[in-house]
Amino acid sequence: MKTIEFISALRAALTNQLIFVDGDGHAVHGGYHLTELKTALFDTVDCGGQINCWQETIVQLWVPPDADDDYMTAGKFLQIFDKVRGMVPINLDAEMRVEYGNENFFPSTYQVRSVTHERDTTRVWLAPPATACKARDRRIATSMAPATPSCCAPSESCCAV
Repeated sequence: MKTIEFISALRAALTNQLIFVDGDGHAVHGGYHLTELKTALFDTVDCGGQINCWQETIVQLWVPPDADDDYMTAGKFLQIFDKVRGMVPINLDAEMRVEYGNENFFPSTYQVRSVTHERDTTRVWLAPPATACKARDRRIATSMAPATPSCCAPSESCCAV
């Protein structure tokens, strides 16, 4: 999900409790803190020898040992986001990620799968990161499209580097 889509979804329900949930239904404990908001620029070369570049917006959550059970509201989250956005440039077209870990969540940077609203709750559904082969994916995409050169000739492996 793009940062702009995520932020727009939160703006739709400012007073809702903001709960981050994984695919198994485990929620980040109430009382979490938004400890860091960061932007990341990735410059990579994939196994097909192609340069890739993208940005991500990453929010880091942390639950202190003495956390209460109250969830942050979407409005409070947005106050923090807006303050940081005034200090650090944030690309609203960047992918949104959530960094977190505890006994139920393997420490990682999760993808935001979707945001749903209920009466007084907004749930952010998280998905674990996945690996992929960009060169293979490009080859598959170009084989379905009209003939154009791809990173790998059909007789070659996807890994040219």
